[in-house]
Amino acid sequence: MTFKTPPTSSGDGSSLRVGIVASRFNQALVDRLMERTLAALIQAGVPESSIEVIRVPGSNEIPVAIQYLAMSDRFDVCIGLGLIIRGETLHYEIIAHGSNRALQDVALNTGVPVINGIIAAENETQAVERCGGSIDRGAEFAAAAVEMGALVRQLEGDRK
Repeated sequence: MTFKTPPTSSGDGSSLRVGIVASRFNQALVDRLMERTLAALIQAGVPESSIEVIRVPGSNEIPVAIQYLAMSDRFDVCIGLGLIIRGETLHYEIIAHGSNRALQDVALNTGVPVINGIIAAENETQAVERCGGSIDRGAEFAAAAVEMGALVRQLEGDRK
């Protein structure tokens, strides 16, 4: 596993509309992840008034809410934020794989980029590091959202 993130383009998010769906499960850590994501979106120029946040019970429910946002034609890009921590059963893997696949399906079926910000951690230490510690996944998710939102706009413009 690498901790080095790929370089991102310094995109201008000033015209983007961003929908975020965040889980209430593991809420304290997801809230920290969301704070970092929001801060990075705003730093990239996305107006606060152009960001809508919806809360759902858990990571498994994120894709359905994202699908409604993506189908609404109100958003250029959507971000799902959640946290799944490995337990003693296969539930962790089922939710991680299922939500990932569903988010990819939403993006491909709607044409709206969907950033998978659902962190799958082996333990609480990893979860804390990725949600609010030295590994700033929130900023990474925001940068990917700005870049993909701008890219899709450019590609759509090229088709016209």
